[in-house]
Amino acid sequence: MAKTTVLKPNGSKAGSVELTPALFDAPVRGGLLHQAVETQRAARRVGTSDTQTRGEVAGGGRKPWRQKGTGRARQGSRRAPQWVGGGVVFGPHPRDYERKLNAKMRRSALKGVLTAKASEGALRVVEGFGLDEIGTRAALARLKAWKAEGKVLVVLAARDHVVERSLRNLQEARVILANSLNVVDLLEADTVVFTREALARATEVYA
Repeated sequence: MAKTTVLKPNGSKAGSVELTPALFDAPVRGGLLHQAVETQRAARRVGTSDTQTRGEVAGGGRKPWRQKGTGRARQGSRRAPQWVGGGVVFGPHPRDYERKLNAKMRRSALKGVLTAKASEGALRVVEGFGLDEIGTRAALARLKAWKAEGKVLVVLAARDHVVERSLRNLQEARVILANSLNVVDLLEADTVVFTREALARATEVYA
């Protein structure tokens, strides 16, 4: 079973922790990851865009002018799409973008991402932030000490008001709970920081 170093808030070594093979030694299937990403992004789409067809716009019950003898093109209704204020021909209408992906496939994709992050050296396990009060500068110092670079995903075992508020002003940092891990957030992160408790919680939920 693979192990990884546990870091203190100042970046020094505090020990090590085992990485369960069920989460960090799983097969990485590119096709499945793509399918999971597309499913999750589709679920985020609201799908409320709507336009009115010629049967829904107001007015236009009478023929604008007679069929022949005016020298102009024949017109049947002011609600036709070529008129200003007329209906839209192939405009969007409310729809559901949801795609189906069973739980087993979702979990397999999640395990594949965690395995990839661990193998790339993008995984950090820490004792905790050790913050007594809200402070963006102090939180940034922790991330630098842990060499958490680029876009950072911080995984907590439970809500922590101090940590969340301290990281809120850092554009490249995001906080998520261990029982809410998802493929998109993990893939978008350059570094994933687990607290020791969050790693145990993720193992309990997903392994």
